[in-house]
Amino acid sequence: MTFRSYTIALLTLMTLTVAATAQGKTDTVKIPLAKTSQLVFTMRDRNDLEILKHYDFQTLFQDILHKLENNNTDTIPSTPTPETSPATEPSAETESNTDTGRTEQQAGKWDDKNQDNGNDDDWDNWQGHRRRWGRTWQSFNFDLGTNNWLQSGGFPDKNNASYSVKPWGSWYIAFNSIQRSRLGKNFFLEWGGGISWYTFKFQDASTRLERNDYGVAFVTDDTPDRSHIKSKLGITYINASLVPVLDFGDHSRKPRIWNNYHSAFRIGIGPYVGYRISSLTKAVYRENGHSREKDKDHGNFYLNNLRYGARLQVGFRSTDFFFNYDMNEIFASGKGPNLNAFSFGVIF
Repeated sequence: MTFRSYTIALLTLMTLTVAATAQGKTDTVKIPLAKTSQLVFTMRDRNDLEILKHYDFQTLFQDILHKLENNNTDTIPSTPTPETSPATEPSAETESNTDTGRTEQQAGKWDDKNQDNGNDDDWDNWQGHRRRWGRTWQSFNFDLGTNNWLQSGGFPDKNNASYSVKPWGSWYIAFNSIQRSRLGKNFFLEWGGGISWYTFKFQDASTRLERNDYGVAFVTDDTPDRSHIKSKLGITYINASLVPVLDFGDHSRKPRIWNNYHSAFRIGIGPYVGYRISSLTKAVYRENGHSREKDKDHGNFYLNNLRYGARLQVGFRSTDFFFNYDMNEIFASGKGPNLNAFSFGVIF
């Protein structure tokens, strides 16, 4: 359909609408378009005429065609032009409850139909990319990755230390409730909290972590006729983080790995802090070739109750990665080896 045909159709629509009003009745107007299409306009309240005079029908019709091309038949929100007449100028009370210039009624309809779709950026496009600074969106994140620790900037493996960790099997898992607040056109602040689990799986399955009055020691279990399967240390923390993010795609909602409309680069780095709420060691082995046995020991193992560090987030298209580095050591000073934990993985 050409722009000329579209203009003629709109003029016809407005003419028929005014005619119906003059006759004091409400009608449904049908305008044939192209070969098999038609535009149906229904007016139930003639007071709508004053509002319709300020609608951007060109933008609305272009969006209709765009949605039809993409097989998207969702309800399209009405789109007034930036100009408003004195009769339709919103009151101060209405303005205080609007979102990027929407009236309270329009905002309610839009949120009901589109908020759950995570596509609130479409409304920004309707409004000429106007933004509401400070608005916050909430989401739940799942971090899945691996972790290890460093000693004096290097891995303990190079010294064949008994506390060397296997990368595979040393998992980092976290569930977080994240708020994303807009601070600028491409600038957001992601803040929130959650719970995380460190699992350090020792390279040598016979390694045991033991504590005494002086600290912790990593010893080897040389019990005769015992076949060692695995040995690990697990720590649980509750955490809070604050990560400023530059999102060059200017998306209001936090990206999701299953979304396909986030196509720009994004990066952020910020601090986090955690508090230890649980820790244990676990050893799995077979005695004399019999069934698997498990030894569990709950304790603090002279672990620092607080962890704090920096979190880096990098994303492109539909994938986001994280890297956490604990700036303080995992064991209390003088109670164990000087180890700094880190983790990295994917954000879901």
